[in-house]
Amino acid sequence: MSRLVYVLNGPNLNLLGKRQPHIYGHETLADVERDCRKLAEELKLELRFHQSNREYEIIDWIHEARETAGGIVINPAAFTHTSVAILDALNTFEAPVIECHISNVHKREAFRHHSYVSLRADGVIAGFGTQGYQLALRRVARLIDEKAA
Repeated sequence: MSRLVYVLNGPNLNLLGKRQPHIYGHETLADVERDCRKLAEELKLELRFHQSNREYEIIDWIHEARETAGGIVINPAAFTHTSVAILDALNTFEAPVIECHISNVHKREAFRHHSYVSLRADGVIAGFGTQGYQLALRRVARLIDEKAA
């Protein structure tokens, strides 16, 4: 099985560290990518790290991952609550999917409590700050290893 993992980030995450730091912290998306790449190297994973404010780009990356990847970590951000299209794309992906949220969405506004992506995700990580990405990568690596065994 492929050890390539796509880490996909949805809208406004390009502003991480600048937008609502009391909710999302002061780390930037570049900091998250750096930490993910460092851990991926330890776990012997190859990483593709992307962010887009455009739904169709995220869908295109999911379609691309179908052909090459052993897993997806996705923080769909606001698309979590609205995108049936991302759910449909993820449903075409047969390897592990971990949904990751920086904040604890269940302590926030009621509309954030529903996730279309969770209908496909093999696991959901929320409320661990940017450390959640590392937890998600560890889980994907474990699932890849278990499938290979």
